Amino acid sequence: MNTSESLLLSVLGQHRAGQHLGLFSVCCAHDAVLHAALAHAHAHGYPLLIEATSNQVDQFGGYTGMQPRDFHAHVHMLAARQGLNPRQLILGGDHLGPNAWQHLDAATAMAHARVLVAAYVQAGFEKIHLDCSMRCADDPDRLSDEVAAQRAADLCAAAEAARAQAPRGAPAPVYVIGTEVPPPGGERGATAAPLQVTTPEAARRTVAQHELAFARLGLQGVWPRVVALVVQPGVDFDPSHVHHYQAQAAKPLAQLVEPSLATLGGWGHLLYEAHSTDYQTEAALQALVRDHFAVLKVGPALTFAWREALFALAAIENTLRAGQSTSRLVEVLEACMLREPRHWQSHYGSCPQQQYMLRHYAYSDRCRYYWGQPELQAAQATLMAHLEHCDLPLPLLSQHLPAQYEAVMQGQLAPRANVLLTHHIQRVLDRYARACGLMTASGLDSRLSTFDAQAATS
Repeated sequence: MNTSESLLLSVLGQHRAGQHLGLFSVCCAHDAVLHAALAHAHAHGYPLLIEATSNQVDQFGGYTGMQPRDFHAHVHMLAARQGLNPRQLILGGDHLGPNAWQHLDAATAMAHARVLVAAYVQAGFEKIHLDCSMRCADDPDRLSDEVAAQRAADLCAAAEAARAQAPRGAPAPVYVIGTEVPPPGGERGATAAPLQVTTPEAARRTVAQHELAFARLGLQGVWPRVVALVVQPGVDFDPSHVHHYQAQAAKPLAQLVEPSLATLGGWGHLLYEAHSTDYQTEAALQALVRDHFAVLKVGPALTFAWREALFALAAIENTLRAGQSTSRLVEVLEACMLREPRHWQSHYGSCPQQQYMLRHYAYSDRCRYYWGQPELQAAQATLMAHLEHCDLPLPLLSQHLPAQYEAVMQGQLAPRANVLLTHHIQRVLDRYARACGLMTASGLDSRLSTFDAQAATS
């Protein structure tokens, strides 16, 4: 028995049993964010779900340069450094499908996607999001539910075939189907117009088409391992606006699940997964979990928080080293983004003044694609070298990092640059962990002990 899978299913099972318990998913490959998340989970003793997206990690390396087995090993190495119990760690793959190959014909893109999902399963990933909603070069403008479901079932068959090459003791993968209406990573247009919430009829149709497509490929036995459906609950963000959750608008979706939970019929094994929940209030996140969005995805909000803290430390550096050389972190980032605009140009409009602001401060945080460039890594190293050997002055913390200033004043935090960076990211994680009921959920140790006993007798 694999305890990570059992822990994932245990949390979802407790939600189905009536507890307002969920998981948040850290969709990020940035080491600073991963370090903060692993340390937070270790400190509070909750299950941590980390997911690689299809553009970050694939069989060709993605934009991180890592294949699935590399990312799996890397996260486990970081977890070991933090002293995290590996049984608390759950790894998943997000938006696995032809997303990265939409410029190719469907047959070629799907051939790549089969290799992609197989590579994730062979590496030992447990939670697999099958997403075939995007059109390929020879597809019509909008794919039908039937075609998207058929392609998802095709990828599921490839994933199941790959299980024989998975590491010994690797869990049977669990699957998530469906997709949110906006593109992964948030809306591109700058608009505050309300989002259209998925209707119950559309949700039913998505599930029905997928269940039928699975059956056609002889995957009826796999269907119970489809644990969640991605729908649009009315939450998203664009570069400068946040679409906040309105529970009343999503009430029909919540009501669609509730009778099944009571009877364990129909959708008795299915819950919802919410994407692009970044920047939601804690109350909104709590309401999402209550309304059966048992998995909440977050990514850009975490790198946004990291960038905020870095910029604040760069401002402190400028004051402390007035008249001396500095890292010039903000200027170096700007130069990198101007030299290679492909990651932000189609997202930030055409007004030069607005583009400048959004390059640095947009909610979509497209600057996250640049931090790995050598000159930016050198600037970060210089910044930390200038600040790491001293306690930062309290008045400057009050000015630039007020939340961390309060924690320092209360004796909860050391006024050191690396500590402040991690704390700023973890303030976002705090909201998610509390909203999912993980900060107060008891019994993790006893559940792990139960899994150990079951494993010993199996």
